[in-house]
Amino acid sequence: MQDDKSFKHNIVMENREKIAVTGVIDVISFDEDVIVSETEMGVLIIKGENLHVNSLNLEKGEMDIDGSVFSLNYEEKGHSERSSLFGRIFK
Repeated sequence: MQDDKSFKHNIVMENREKIAVTGVIDVISFDEDVIVSETEMGVLIIKGENLHVNSLNLEKGEMDIDGSVFSLNYEEKGHSERSSLFGRIFK
């Protein structure tokens, strides 16, 4: 986690096909079905189909995604360990 920078967290979604996210601290994992990222507001889990990270700029805290989006969920910071997080993601 970056202590020296703080970004405002926003999500803009267009037609459940394009997402622009700000306040991104790190991307924990990603594939065509799930993107897990750490944001200023907690861990953001994006589930969908044919998901693709078009651009990622951690210096600015920005990420652009396209694909078919099914859900957006948050895990609170420090709420659970990553192993249990991944257990819930891949149920």
